[in-house]
Amino acid sequence: MDSSEHHIVVLPAAEHDLRNIDPQTIPRIADAVDTLVQHPYAVHHRKLKATEHQYRVRVGDYRIVYELDVTKRIVIIHHIRHRSTAYRRLD
Repeated sequence: MDSSEHHIVVLPAAEHDLRNIDPQTIPRIADAVDTLVQHPYAVHHRKLKATEHQYRVRVGDYRIVYELDVTKRIVIIHHIRHRSTAYRRLD
């Protein structure tokens, strides 16, 4: 890992979310998570309103909701959910 890359932390809630996702979609989600390592501010990633450090990235009908800790260079993945439920009870 070079100095420009971020570390990824997947919270237990996101791991739990993965169990409910179609197995054929998992590789696309894994690819999107891998891109977060080098490009957490990519243009297609959107900051969530009413939050200071949370963003989302679309993967088909799913949303990866993550938080950036810029000082520690960490991407914390909170949830990976279907778009219909992705923004309910964000932590």
